[in-house]
Amino acid sequence: MAKIINIVIDTLGGDNGAYYTVMGAVRGVQNRDNVKIFLTGDKEEIENYLKEYDYDKKRIEVVPTTQVIDLNEPPVKAVREKKDSSMVVGLNLLKEGKADAFISAGSSGAVLAGGQFIVGRAKGVKRTPLAHLIPTSGEPALLLDCGANVDCKPEVLVQFAEMGSIYMESVCGVKNPKVAIVNVGLEEEKGNALVKSTYPLLKKDKNVNFIGSIEARAIPFGKADVIVADGFVGNTVIKLYEGLSKMILKELKSAFLSDFKSKMGAILVKKSMKKTLVKFDASNKGGAPLLGLKGLVVKIHGNSKENEVISAIEQCVTFVENDVNGKIVKGFEEVDE
Repeated sequence: MAKIINIVIDTLGGDNGAYYTVMGAVRGVQNRDNVKIFLTGDKEEIENYLKEYDYDKKRIEVVPTTQVIDLNEPPVKAVREKKDSSMVVGLNLLKEGKADAFISAGSSGAVLAGGQFIVGRAKGVKRTPLAHLIPTSGEPALLLDCGANVDCKPEVLVQFAEMGSIYMESVCGVKNPKVAIVNVGLEEEKGNALVKSTYPLLKKDKNVNFIGSIEARAIPFGKADVIVADGFVGNTVIKLYEGLSKMILKELKSAFLSDFKSKMGAILVKKSMKKTLVKFDASNKGGAPLLGLKGLVVKIHGNSKENEVISAIEQCVTFVENDVNGKIVKGFEEVDE
């Protein structure tokens, strides 16, 4: 029998409350017979939602908590003071080895702070980046950092490249993934002080397949598998990605509904469009793991519904089965010795 993978899901803190989280958890255990889920949050609320479903009762356990960390709270203060919050309790289960992974749609700042202070960084890891799969015209690419570290040193970006390469090879099956650094041009002498200092370090790093700089306009065309940036640039890239995608979809819908001929055309291309738009659907990409911790912490969107939760569960299973965390920890412990 396959090893049971224990996953904690924080049911509070997100925009949609516990309803969709519970629904996603149920679907997750129905899809996978080697998953057990711990749901942290309001016991009565969770159990009321669970009554609606038929599932293996042994594989979903409710862990009652009395507090919630709100989005507008100072993250570090909230994590330190709200010991019985759904997030802190869940992270402690991961720290204590009672779980293999933790998922939350709650405050990004609190997830980052909790990951650092409760779970802790792996030995040798200087900073822990948020890594997010983004759609391209080919296969998805991994962008890191997406906002956890807005100011970085060159050696930190090198570690991001190494962690991202391990992730893409182990989780996505990309052999010898191509690594690029976000820049304002392709020439080696281009860029700000951080990029100019990082470029030669990546160039001589034997642990990554560095292909040079990548301009933002080339990212959607799949020129690289791992895209490295500090958290400020990475977060800007991903936010632009999200906003532009929504704008294009809105404009397409408006164009298809503008007149009778357009509506007929929309009917003819509907099937093909659905296949194409699946690539841009964030709900099937999973969440953003915080790489380099002693355990797996995954941040999903605050407005996530059941599909995002299901995808994050699948992502955690793949991550654990391929021992991605172990590979990262081992690699950096060896370097640190």
